[in-house]
Amino acid sequence: MNAIIVAVGSEMLTPTRLDTNSLFLTQELNGLGIEVVEKCVVGDDRTRMTTAIERALANARLVIVTGGLGPTEDDVTRDAVAAALGVTQSVDEEVLTWIAGLFARMGRTMAENNKRQAMILQGAEILYNQRGTAPGQFIQTRDNVVLLLPGPPRELKPMFSEAALPKLRAMLPPMSIATRWYRVAGMGESDLDSLIAPVYTKYENPVTTILAKPGDVEIHLRARATDQADAERLCSEVADQIVPLLGERIYSDDGAPLELAVGRRLLARGETVAVAESCTGGLLGGRFTDAAGSSAWFRGGYIVYTVPLKEALIGGPLPDTAVSEATAQALAAAARDRAGATWGLSVTGFAGPDGDDVGSVWIGIAGPNEVFAKQLKWIGDRSRIRALAATTALNLLRLQLL
Repeated sequence: MNAIIVAVGSEMLTPTRLDTNSLFLTQELNGLGIEVVEKCVVGDDRTRMTTAIERALANARLVIVTGGLGPTEDDVTRDAVAAALGVTQSVDEEVLTWIAGLFARMGRTMAENNKRQAMILQGAEILYNQRGTAPGQFIQTRDNVVLLLPGPPRELKPMFSEAALPKLRAMLPPMSIATRWYRVAGMGESDLDSLIAPVYTKYENPVTTILAKPGDVEIHLRARATDQADAERLCSEVADQIVPLLGERIYSDDGAPLELAVGRRLLARGETVAVAESCTGGLLGGRFTDAAGSSAWFRGGYIVYTVPLKEALIGGPLPDTAVSEATAQALAAAARDRAGATWGLSVTGFAGPDGDDVGSVWIGIAGPNEVFAKQLKWIGDRSRIRALAATTALNLLRLQLL
């Protein structure tokens, strides 16, 4: 079974609000073996909502509509779903009594417009709300299952888990899902895809998803089967072909970020690292300290953004220009020695936006036995270049620790 989630609410089309309900619902549905194939956000407009729901009904067996079940004039989800399904709706006296009882227990009189929340679609099962006044509705037709849920997460989550989930589970054959999650550094998204696409494109199950950000690529495999062993076997069949192709470029198979992968390796070796940063301005050190327990392997760092501070760290004049191989090496060695660390890691470069050398960065590594530096050249804005520099520095240290 496939599903489409339609999130209702004009507020979610502003820059200050996000639809977080769909993340929860996707996780729960995946656990049932239901694939979410589409999500959309629609404002509080009856016509647009009806169109979106009609389209969802034509493209998925399960349609979940969240939000717009309140008492106000702009809460038109019930109207839109009724129009899309071609059914009527009417006030359910039992629901109305229940809503009035909620207000009575709070010592309040129910407002007239709260009666709108007792409007139930023809053929719907009522999902009572234990944390609010808006009931949900579960509608099963010949071709579709439609689920109406309130928008507030504190109401939606328990209603789905306690009332809707058992109904969906009873409708479905047993289904298990197996996943693999690999994180890769040292190659771009297009190069990675060229390498592994001949493998994963042969399979519809598992589904392969590739996600990328500067210097970091994720590969997600998700297989579905009637029992867990078969799902694991399907995932392994693809993973066992992909992993050898990527080799040491895979730094994590459990979702751990690169800084934690490096930290784990340092910890296993009983070693530590310190950093000296120029163009990254503390970004590299911040990555290390993002990992819980990093004090066990991260000694600290130096932000040396100007030539006088670089010279103060190395204890004399720069051996070359501020952005050069010799300077990157000297900064890495000084960070290692000053902090009493096993490894020193340095970054110095031109992050831009101005100048002919924008994107040129030297990364220095000083280890127990050698000191070296590598030059990288990237294109992009200042933020991208700095992010790439920090990620690449982490990955170069990881490769040395191998």
